[in-house]
Amino acid sequence: MTHPSATPSDNDSRPVVDITELVRTRTEHPEAIAEAAARRTRRPLLGPSGRLMIVAADHPARGALGVGDRKFAMANRVDLLERLCLALARPGVDGVLATADILDDLLLLGALDGKVVMGSMNRGGLQGAAFELDDRFTGHRPEDLTRLGFDAGKLLLRIDYGDAGSLTTMESTARAIDAMAARRLPVFVEPFISRRDADGRLRNDLSAEAVTRSVAIASGLGGSSAYTWLKVPVTENPDDMARVMETTTLPAVLLGGEVNDDQDGAYEKWRGALQLPTVRGLVVGRSLLYPADGDVAAAVDTAVGLL
Repeated sequence: MTHPSATPSDNDSRPVVDITELVRTRTEHPEAIAEAAARRTRRPLLGPSGRLMIVAADHPARGALGVGDRKFAMANRVDLLERLCLALARPGVDGVLATADILDDLLLLGALDGKVVMGSMNRGGLQGAAFELDDRFTGHRPEDLTRLGFDAGKLLLRIDYGDAGSLTTMESTARAIDAMAARRLPVFVEPFISRRDADGRLRNDLSAEAVTRSVAIASGLGGSSAYTWLKVPVTENPDDMARVMETTTLPAVLLGGEVNDDQDGAYEKWRGALQLPTVRGLVVGRSLLYPADGDVAAAVDTAVGLL
């Protein structure tokens, strides 16, 4: 049986993904995904540097396909896979965070050997939906991560004090933390205090007070915090991060979030927060995969350099 692979392009630094071969394998040999997972070369979560650089690509499963003013930038799956393969091949990139469909493709492409593979667990809170805060666990389950030999899970916890759906998500999050701890699998919890604006759109509050409160709430969920990491945003005023991160002793990574055209400004915000003792790395997606200048390799290399 032949397997699809990403091969370098003669005209571009990005590898070329052969969609015909990828679909043929999925159609004729679906078992190839489990076989690829079984033979994948694994590594410890943390390498010698003790830092993590993870590329995130779990946005599409929430219906969040936009980057800046490009509403469907992430809708072309082959283009996304090529960008991911390029990013994963860059020195200093430790791994990827994505949903099952994307990770299955990357397994078939042979792009995950020696990488940290992080499964995205709750994707039920679709962007713009009335039920956005009732964020059901519709992605990887702890047993799926174990079966596939993946290295960690990630979940999103948005709390709106005026929306009862947040309580459902909190309870589900706590039980997921318990299940991951029972399997000794790290779980990265991404907490926000959120609220709807006048147009009904959900907004995350990045003030120091709100981020502090979200960190405190997330840190206390579940029956054990032994395998819990936090995935936290940089506050509106980056100078507040030192005070915010005093709220917990859990290890944390910074999330990239929306950068728009101010890539240099984002790098500076990350640089300062990365010096804090609890901050162990970066998990960044769209701003590295779809930089304003189009140079994925340069964006990734600059982010790696911050570590």
